[in-house]
Amino acid sequence: MFYWIYDLPVWKAELGFVALFVGFTWFGLIFVRPFLRLWLRKQTGVNDIVGYFLSLFSVMYGLLLGLLTVASYQNLADVEQTVMNESSALAGLYRDVSSYPEPERQELQALLREYTRYVIDEAWPLQQKGIIPTRRTNSVNLFYARLMKFEPQTAGLEIIHAETFRQFNHFTEFRRKRLYQVETGIPPVLWYTVGIGAVINALLIWMFEVRLPALLLLGGLTMTFTATMVCLIALMDHPYRGKLSITPRAFELVYDGLMKQ
Repeated sequence: MFYWIYDLPVWKAELGFVALFVGFTWFGLIFVRPFLRLWLRKQTGVNDIVGYFLSLFSVMYGLLLGLLTVASYQNLADVEQTVMNESSALAGLYRDVSSYPEPERQELQALLREYTRYVIDEAWPLQQKGIIPTRRTNSVNLFYARLMKFEPQTAGLEIIHAETFRQFNHFTEFRRKRLYQVETGIPPVLWYTVGIGAVINALLIWMFEVRLPALLLLGGLTMTFTATMVCLIALMDHPYRGKLSITPRAFELVYDGLMKQ
């Protein structure tokens, strides 16, 4: 939904949301509120009625924003865990094939190094744009084919070979999960609900019978906090995008600490 914010620093994104929400509220207070006052001027106890509905609505809207915040953070944590799991499985796989005899060991290690560099240099920039990196998976396919051809000659190698296959299965599982999570995010219908809720919140503020300077201050403070909440949810919505995104640091540590020659 808010893909443009991922190209901005966090403070600029926050400032943009605050300007949008507060500006909309102040515009309504200055230009729309006079017409609402004409419509509501015969209603006694307007502030009590509007205050009651605003309190009820704030509870429901706040609950929605709170749940979306928790869901976005949990999704971010899940994706980060998937990346860590894949990098850990990759490191374990590299250690396992290090026990293979030559020339298999060198070939298998070279394929894993190629895959790791591909993830860091090519796949991750695509993920940061919301694109699933499905191109160039030859290194994984070749690695699997080379494993299938290898025939262990000793009991020790049979154990290592079986462990390598088990680790490879874990690696491919986490890899598929990482690719699937590239497009994860809050459904658009929930964003529409958040937007409608923000408009209703501003509309209820416009209905108060209070002096304009006080309403500008109170409405501005309320919508500032609402804007920061919505911006926070949007920034965490897509874990691979923006300044709060997950980096390929886990793969870089594996490559620099284990694979780099």
